[in-house]
Parts: sequence; structure tokens; C-alpha cells
Amino acid sequence: MRPGGGAPNTPGWTTRVVPNLYPALAGDGAEDAGGGGGGTTAEARGDAAAEAGTFAGGGDPLLASRRAGEPDLFVSRPASGAHEVIIHSPRHATALSELSDEQLAAAVAMWRRRMSAHSDAPYTQLIVNEGGSAGASLEHTHAQLYALPFVPAAVARERERAGAYRERTAGGGLLGDVLVEELRRKERLVAIDDDAALICPWASRSPFELRVVPRSEAARFEEDTAGTAMLGAALRLLAERFGGPTELNLWIRTAPRGGEDGFRWHVDIAPRLTIKAGFELATGVDINTYPPERAAADLRETLGE
Repeated sequence: MRPGGGAPNTPGWTTRVVPNLYPALAGDGAEDAGGGGGGTTAEARGDAAAEAGTFAGGGDPLLASRRAGEPDLFVSRPASGAHEVIIHSPRHATALSELSDEQLAAAVAMWRRRMSAHSDAPYTQLIVNEGGSAGASLEHTHAQLYALPFVPAAVARERERAGAYRERTAGGGLLGDVLVEELRRKERLVAIDDDAALICPWASRSPFELRVVPRSEAARFEEDTAGTAMLGAALRLLAERFGGPTELNLWIRTAPRGGEDGFRWHVDIAPRLTIKAGFELATGVDINTYPPERAAADLRETLGE
């Protein structure tokens, strides 16, 4: 984005987008370099069986000829799609909370613009990693956008829950009803404005986890305009509470293509104040030592309310 015009790669830009230097996703014509099951031909499977030879028993997965009609145990597919880096500002800043309101608005507008540019992808995932423990390899504030050729399982589950709730309640919105209840109880509500609310989610997975929820029934983040001011407030509130920008992960949950019914976008922010240990990794069950009600009260105190 170059409001005043000018030549490429010269001063005057506000935000810019480049392909990721180390992409997790390659172009649409990417080949399966790993030779996984998804790209294995019948001839290749025969070669594998021949190579196994007389040492291959009946239970040998390499002996594909004896497993005809059974599901492939090692399915893969090419990592096709797009992987972009969105540079938030020409001014060096290590965190979104350091940007001015104008710079943050420009950055979020670019998030939406680039997500819309990949509207044909089954799902677009935008993330921000800030700090080494959060996975950031560059200090300068930036986001990453993945245009995925599939819908991730976690997103699919949320879509299914939203759809099932809508059907069970004859048109109700799951996240919308959650927001109404949070506003009524006020235990986990941090702040609210005309466009969005900021809450510490029920059963937060980590201390001071935050969620920006739009007050409108908008399924897609990229097609809405709300939430920028509340996002900035959330980031600056965390920085004020902890005496400076905290290492964190931020991600946008938007409706997958064709899954808008009953879905409502939201932005999740997870400060890196703890680490997942063996129990969490082994079970998928998170242990949060700081209840969301307490975190919300602390943040409201910091906010002066």
C-alpha cells in the first residue's frame, strides 16, 4: 500500500506483502517431494512389494498387493497453496502494540485485503507470532497468511458445532449467545465498544488468553470492518499489565468457504506466559493456573474500570 504513489521498493509505503522465504505451502502445482502414500502410483506400490521380496510377511504394509482394498495407512497430499508475510509498518516495531492507531488500522486492513484475495481457498489462516517463544524468527512486526487447500480439523469442528447449535435452537448463533451471556454475567468481560467485545474465554487454555468477538453476526473476518479498535486495546492492555509487549500468538478464526451458516469470526490472543508440558502434550488437556475470571478482573483494573 503506497498512499502517495511512487516507485516500488522506495520509501512511502505503509504496509507490504511478500511471499514467505521459507514457505510451508508451495504453488498449486507442487509435487509431493516426500513420496507419501497420497502420490504413490500403482507401479510404485508394486515396486515396493517386489523390493520387500520373500522377507515380507502377510502383515507387512509394504506388501501392498496383499492389502488390496484396504485403506492406505500413510496418506499424504501435496502442500499446495500460498504462504505470505504481511509487513505491518516501515517503522521498526517488534510488536503490534507499539503501532499507532493509524498504523494498526492499515495493517488490519491489509490482513482483510489479502485474505479476500484468496477467497477461492477452502480456508485462509492468518497468524501473528511475537517473540522467540511464540515462534517468531524476525523481530519486525508482521503477520503470516496461509491459503490452505483444506479446512483444518479444529475449524471444521467449530463449524459443525455452530451449525448444530443453529439447527437445535432454530436459528440461534452459538458465539453470539455466548457473548450475550458473558455481557450479562460480566465475570469474564474485559471491555466492549460499539463494534466488538473483549473477553477472557470460558475454560481459557492459558493465563490471560483473550478473544475479540464482533457484536454483529459476521461470519467472515475479511468481509467485516469491525474489531480493529478493540484488537488494539487488547494488545496495549496486555503490554500495560505486564510492563511491555508480551510474547504472544494471535490468530483469526474466520468461516471456511461454504461454512458461513451460524459461524461468527473471532480473534484469539494467547500470551506466552507458560509452556505446555508432558501432560498437555500427551492428553490434549490444558492446565490453566490462572482462572479467566481473575485475569479479566486484573485487566479491568489495569483499564481503570
